[in-house]
Amino acid sequence: MKSILIIGLGRFGRHMAHKFMENGHEVMAVDFKEGRADDAVGEIQQILIGDATEERFMESLGVRNFDLAVIAIGENFQTVLEITVLLKDLGCKYIVARATRDVHKKLLLRNGADYVVYAEREVAERLAIKFGADNIFDYVELTPEIGIYEIAVPKKWMGKSMVELSIRTKYHVSVMATKKQGKIFPLPHPNHVFEEDESVMVMGTMDDIRNIT
Repeated sequence: MKSILIIGLGRFGRHMAHKFMENGHEVMAVDFKEGRADDAVGEIQQILIGDATEERFMESLGVRNFDLAVIAIGENFQTVLEITVLLKDLGCKYIVARATRDVHKKLLLRNGADYVVYAEREVAERLAIKFGADNIFDYVELTPEIGIYEIAVPKKWMGKSMVELSIRTKYHVSVMATKKQGKIFPLPHPNHVFEEDESVMVMGTMDDIRNIT
């Protein structure tokens, strides 16, 4: 179990807090707006009202004791940057910050952020890939070039095994798992025979995936 500090209780911050708690982690949330804090009472374990740009207030939280701090504020870059620098100065172990522009990402990484997320952009890109292709059900980006794609089993794979198909050599992708009736089966045996009613999770480039599907 990890201890997580969430700064900002807008939609993004609340979703993050809920997901962390679902996974068994301990969450403390901070927002300077009393109304937003009141709306989240009963949903999040610990909520404090305060200004995360104030050093004395942040010191009182003991930020160095958290495993992770998420700055979930999206509307004011200057505030995000100030909080990032303050968290770093106070010894925060790992900082995730939210950005809306590439230049903001660069500045945040240079000033203490360990990871920067484009919340709206990443969701938009994922949905564009998912709904822009008939045979791609889901997608997770690993790098700008490589991702993991859940795809329908290609017709030319059906009834054949990975060994028969020489997937890695011929198609330049790695099969990570298969999925059938909602259940995921990781790292299938090389002799696994693909069936029509399953999907397959493969790692590769978008061009490689297009060549398969």
